Amino acid sequence: MSVLLVSLTGAWLRAAVLGGFQRSAALGGTIPKSHDGSVNILLMGLDSRRDNQGHDLPAAMLDKLHAGSSSDVGGYNTNTLILLHVPADGSPATAVSVPRDDWVAIPNLGWHKIKEAYGRAKAAAESALVKAGNGPTGDALEAAGREAGRASAIAAVQGLLNVPIDHFAEVNLAGFYDVAVALGGVTVCLNKAVQDDYSGADFPAGVQTLDGSKALAFVRQRHGLPGGDLDRTRRQQAFLAAVQRKLSDDGVLSDVGRLSGLVGAVKRDVVVDDGFDVLSLISKAGSLKAGRIQFHTLPIEGFATRDGEDVNLVDPAKVQAAMKVYFSDAKAGPGQAGQTGQTRQASVARAGLAALPQADGTTSDGTTEDGIACVN
Repeated sequence: MSVLLVSLTGAWLRAAVLGGFQRSAALGGTIPKSHDGSVNILLMGLDSRRDNQGHDLPAAMLDKLHAGSSSDVGGYNTNTLILLHVPADGSPATAVSVPRDDWVAIPNLGWHKIKEAYGRAKAAAESALVKAGNGPTGDALEAAGREAGRASAIAAVQGLLNVPIDHFAEVNLAGFYDVAVALGGVTVCLNKAVQDDYSGADFPAGVQTLDGSKALAFVRQRHGLPGGDLDRTRRQQAFLAAVQRKLSDDGVLSDVGRLSGLVGAVKRDVVVDDGFDVLSLISKAGSLKAGRIQFHTLPIEGFATRDGEDVNLVDPAKVQAAMKVYFSDAKAGPGQAGQTGQTRQASVARAGLAALPQADGTTSDGTTEDGIACVN
């Protein structure tokens, strides 16, 4: 009887937490997977003014997002690309951001900014289906295009980083808003006051709690920041850290009812691969504890103009060397020497990369007494 009860409880938990997520087969069987018990999850944020079915977001929502209409800007660019590494041994997780303007070779599409892999593949797939005739139309055509876009974005990231990708989660523009609302706001810290008409950002310096609209403006701003897009990448990392901190501090991860409520609030904004078991990830909550996630941004070689656009130049060999450092777990497998914090710092220095955060989570941006990293 006890075994039956445990089984039924587990089934209910999965139905409560996972039910309603849109699923995708885009990860496919050609992308390498981890075999050491660790998990790599690609987080993709779409800068689209449409929902997951391709329909325009309601005008009232767009007003809250300060994002314009679907016909204005955004398209299907993946303006957020973060690969989250959760080690098998419970050591701190690592999140690596891929700058959206990195100039890369996208499979079957040529050289473009990595953020464009999704939209270009989507458009090409839909065009081919229409040209072939007797294919899907309307929502079905949109769904087929989205699957091609996801597969292309995943392949582009995997090709650049040369590491396994086990799962992915795609979040549309409204998702940042809905997550912040569902959590009752997220707390961040800014080095200086900022004001930007493009994103709607208007924040004082220091620690502050952002509601849904302000949170979206926070992660979208790039105009007026000293590092431009690279500073926006740090904003995205700060948002992710703020969400994780709120989940941990409020006990959401250990409260099935509240966790189910959170998922219910955001599931319309999220698409995950068909093998992603969120509860299994939650079981690794020790690695995801607030303040323990180590954030990094991939190195770039400089800036240039390609096809009339400003791009980031990257050296794939250096990027892949960086990934070996970033994803080196604190505890190695049998017969291998694990890297301590000091040896990891030395590896970073030898690789010519920015210094890793210290054990207490501090970064070059500085942190508050509560361990919140301050960003531009």
